[in-house]
Amino acid sequence: MEMRSIAEQLKNNSYPGRGIILGKTPNGTKAVAAYFIMGRSANSRNRIFVEDGEGIRTEAFDPAKMEDPSLVIYAPVRVLGNKTIVTNGDQTDTIFEGMDKQMTFEQSLRTRDFEPDGPNYTPRISGVLHVESGAYSYALSILKSNNGNPAACNRFTFAYSTPIDGEAHFIHTYMGDGNPLPSFEGEPELVDVLDDIDAYTELLWSSLNEENKVSLFVRYINIADGTVETRIVNKNH
Repeated sequence: MEMRSIAEQLKNNSYPGRGIILGKTPNGTKAVAAYFIMGRSANSRNRIFVEDGEGIRTEAFDPAKMEDPSLVIYAPVRVLGNKTIVTNGDQTDTIFEGMDKQMTFEQSLRTRDFEPDGPNYTPRISGVLHVESGAYSYALSILKSNNGNPAACNRFTFAYSTPIDGEAHFIHTYMGDGNPLPSFEGEPELVDVLDDIDAYTELLWSSLNEENKVSLFVRYINIADGTVETRIVNKNH
C-alpha cells in the first residue's frame, strides 16, 4: 500500500466525519493516537473535548443548545492498564468493560453494530493501542452496514502486531460528504506521522475542513516507559 500524506488526505475530503489515526513516530520511540470529530449540524458542532481521568469525553460547549446527546456525548478515549482505547462512540465503554473481563478487542465489539442514524448508518470505528515493557501493537475495527442496508452488519478488524517506524493507519467514518453519507470503504489508509506532537497536532488541525472541524485529540506514548503527552484542540473555546 502506498503511503499517503495525512495532510492531503484531510484537505481533499471536506467531510471524513470522525477519524482515528494510530501509528509510530519515525524515530521509533512513541506510539501515536489521534482522534477528531467533525459536524454538519448545529448539535454536532456544539461540542468540545475535555480531559476525563486518563482519557477524554465530549461535552456540550453550550448546554442550552444541546438537542440530542445520544450519539454525540461519549468518552472517545479510555485507558485500561497498558491499553488505550479510542473510538467514535459509546463502544469505548463496551471495549473497556469487555477487555476488563479478559475478552479480546474483537470479542468485546461483537455486541455492537453501526450507529442507528439511518439513512447514514454511521460506522462505529474503534482502535486499541497496547504498550507494555517496550513492546507496542495496535488494532483498528469498523462495524458498518452492508452497503447502506441495515439488515446486516459487516465487521472488519485490522491488527498491526509490529508497527513500523514512521507509519500510521487512518480510518474514518465517511468516504466524503453526501446524502446519505457514504461509509468508509477498504482497509485503513497508510499515512505519515511526525516525531513532534505539537507539529503533528498543528498539521492535523490545519488540514481539517475549517467549516466542519470541531475537536482534535492527539496522544504520544513513550514505548520504553509508558509516559504520555496529550494535546486537545477545540474550535469552540
